[in-house]
Amino acid sequence: MNQSERRIFLIEKLKQEQPRYADIPLPSNAQEQKNLLRSLMNVRMATAMDDAFLQVQNEYLQQVNAEKGVVTLNDMEELQPDFFLWKGYITRIQAGAIVNAANSGMTGCYQPCHNCIDNCIHTYAGIQLRNFCAAMMQKQGHEEPTGQAKITPAFNLPCDYVIHTVGPIVSGNLTAAHENLLKFCYESCLKIAEEHQVQSIAFCCISTGVFMFPNERAAEIAVQTVKAYKQQFNSKIKVIFNVFKDEDEQIYRRLLR
Repeated sequence: MNQSERRIFLIEKLKQEQPRYADIPLPSNAQEQKNLLRSLMNVRMATAMDDAFLQVQNEYLQQVNAEKGVVTLNDMEELQPDFFLWKGYITRIQAGAIVNAANSGMTGCYQPCHNCIDNCIHTYAGIQLRNFCAAMMQKQGHEEPTGQAKITPAFNLPCDYVIHTVGPIVSGNLTAAHENLLKFCYESCLKIAEEHQVQSIAFCCISTGVFMFPNERAAEIAVQTVKAYKQQFNSKIKVIFNVFKDEDEQIYRRLLR
């Protein structure tokens, strides 16, 4: 199969699995097909899928991810020893682990084609990630507390692991409790990364954006916490601060200079 054939196969398979979407016509436009496939993956509840689907999906996503271009530490700017800054999609980064700003359910974003990091990571990892997370959370028996972290395989992403952490949501004034919880997120991610012998980790801007944590203060806490952790534990882990907005790039560049 070529990519077009794989995409159509996956769309039709997902439509068959979810009868309420069976009447959606197949778009002729390639980009519209891509959007439909992503949407069907996003709304799909965690459940097993046959090996034929998984094989085609894996081939499709691996080519999609390769075409985007894999980014390594050699492609990034090292602003301080072991501290890197890179602007772009975190799903392109080939590192030991990337960090996902998850919600307390930990099974991803179900809003079709939403551009949040949680949606992007689950989309390009493949349906196995949601299935893995759902099984993990079912075993846990309760929602993930804010400030903690869990590690999963990355499946079709170029990194080795995904570390999922639930950041604080700021509704109203920023408080010391919000700041402490964000600090715990970074510490929890670093701890679980090193438990799994991860040598490099890419942090997103946890809790900013729709979680409404002020960008500058969030970045200050991120840099301070990671530096303190590395010093306290003599950690050699290489840290990537991954940003998507010009504003965050400027903030991290200033803090790391």
